[in-house]
Amino acid sequence: RLWGDHGQEALESAHVCVINATATGTEILKNLVLPGIGSFTIVDGNRVSGEDVGNNTDTLCKLHFILFALKQNRAQSAMELLQELNSDVSGNFVEESPEKLLDNDPSFFNRFNLVVATQLPESTLLRLAEVLWNSNIPLLVCRTYGLVGYMRVMIKEHTVVESHPDNTLEDLRLDKPFPELTEHVQDYDLEHMDKKDHSHTPWIVIVAKYITKWFNEKSEQLPKSYKEKEAFKELIRQGILKNENGTPEDEENFEEAIKNVNTALNRTEIPRGIEELFNDDCCLKLTEQSSSFWILVRALKEFVANEGQGSLPVRGTIPDMIADSSKFIKLQNVYREKAKRDIAAVGNHAAKLLQSLGKAPESISERELKLFCDNAAFLRVVRCRALAEEHSPNSCSKDAIISHLDNPDSEIVLYVMLRAVDRFYKQHGRYPGVYNYQVEDDVGKLKSCLTGFLQEYGLPVGVKDDYVHEFCRYGAAEPHTVAAFMGGAAAQEVIKVITGQFVIFNNTFIYSGMSQTSATFQL
Repeated sequence: RLWGDHGQEALESAHVCVINATATGTEILKNLVLPGIGSFTIVDGNRVSGEDVGNNTDTLCKLHFILFALKQNRAQSAMELLQELNSDVSGNFVEESPEKLLDNDPSFFNRFNLVVATQLPESTLLRLAEVLWNSNIPLLVCRTYGLVGYMRVMIKEHTVVESHPDNTLEDLRLDKPFPELTEHVQDYDLEHMDKKDHSHTPWIVIVAKYITKWFNEKSEQLPKSYKEKEAFKELIRQGILKNENGTPEDEENFEEAIKNVNTALNRTEIPRGIEELFNDDCCLKLTEQSSSFWILVRALKEFVANEGQGSLPVRGTIPDMIADSSKFIKLQNVYREKAKRDIAAVGNHAAKLLQSLGKAPESISERELKLFCDNAAFLRVVRCRALAEEHSPNSCSKDAIISHLDNPDSEIVLYVMLRAVDRFYKQHGRYPGVYNYQVEDDVGKLKSCLTGFLQEYGLPVGVKDDYVHEFCRYGAAEPHTVAAFMGGAAAQEVIKVITGQFVIFNNTFIYSGMSQTSATFQL
């Protein structure tokens, strides 16, 4: 699994609620059941209809619905089919509409790790979002409307330790070598080695050696400019052994050192995002309610100010390289031992903080501590806005919408149109174009709703009439091809939240099936 054994454990202990067993809802669940979500509950008070058969292109599901499930409860039928995909997953259903649950037992939703709402009208969605926001339960809204897909994440604070960033640089500390690394490098005498040892010296040692030579012969500063780095590469190239004819030997480790100069000479510094976490109130003002994440961030801050001497803990890993086994393992152990000492130092700071807060020392495990330190440079915190803020003219992200609407074909136009069709539903009790004979009549009504929305929210922009006509032609249909795509995308975000790995979008995702493009917006 991409999320590892500990991520799988989190997934298998999670309980997710999906509201409405629509094509979108069942696609989301399919992509959660297959990787092994612990349990799921479907909330849906509707019966299986011919529309459900039409929205599902899977032949087996169609036959099941036609032969056995028509007019049966949709939640139960979907649950039975989904459980066939993975017998280790526990499935449940509640034959009740979300509106009735919110009226009679809003605390029902507090039992879940996360709630996914699909195809809900705006009024119900706002009520649900408020209940979950106040209970600190993450909510993911997912919607398929014709050829348009929409997702919205609502979570007060989501902390990520394993963000898995792309193209990360190795943490080698060649610009700020720790004493043990300096001592290890000094043990190598490149000028008096035999050919075998010389050609099997790890490139990290070679670069470290020539940094010292650069300081002695060229400059007191590391090479920065292109010209300086080329000169440094040439300095390393001159160190390649030559045969009796004066021709350079084929020493791949030196070529590897030259190839890695640019990344090896990167400065060791604390990323701006981590500095922001150090200055966050949640880090500076710890309380008994503070999570392990923030206690560890504070411990990390204390480490940087003391033992770390302005740097984060050493990550303790090195890349594969050309070297004999003994030299590689010795170098690897130098980094590993330093990482262990740094982890222990952060752990000591964490223990003192836990004691001052009246928390048990074992509330932060050794595994959690190591995982945190290994990923100290990649920590992330995502804070989303409440849906109520977005749906209020006084607190909506008006400037963001206007700036994106400068491009008349931006995906933000689709968001505006979805808000307009929700307004249409509120006024008429149905979505535009649901029946073919109403499509033309509904164009004018939807245009009026769109104008009303733009005026109420102070958006001095126009939307092409083509979009109004297109949304009327959609008739609130839920094509399975779009639902399948959205189901996969939504399940991915659910897994991110549950495992605490990778970074969720903040906070709105729009997919256009017309142009095969997508975009995220912070609204």
